[in-house]
Amino acid sequence: MGNLTSMMNIGKEIERKLNSIGIFTPEDLINEGSKKAFLRLKHAHPNVCLAHLYVIHGAINNTDYRALTSEIKHDLKRYSDSIK
Repeated sequence: MGNLTSMMNIGKEIERKLNSIGIFTPEDLINEGSKKAFLRLKHAHPNVCLAHLYVIHGAINNTDYRALTSEIKHDLKRYSDSIK
């Protein structure tokens, strides 16, 4: 177990938000998955946006969020739009 900030893309602010919904470790986040974690974040913090979903997805996959493929970004955007 480690801190969320040990994951790629995760800074103190997103770590604080994830902690507020009960996600404290990289294992917690990986087990939750990017979409479910984002949904929970959106309910707790309505101001989170698509960029947060990219960051979380990238962290889980150990990928810089800016390097996500267009296909993945399109899928994540479609998901984000569906929960607005």
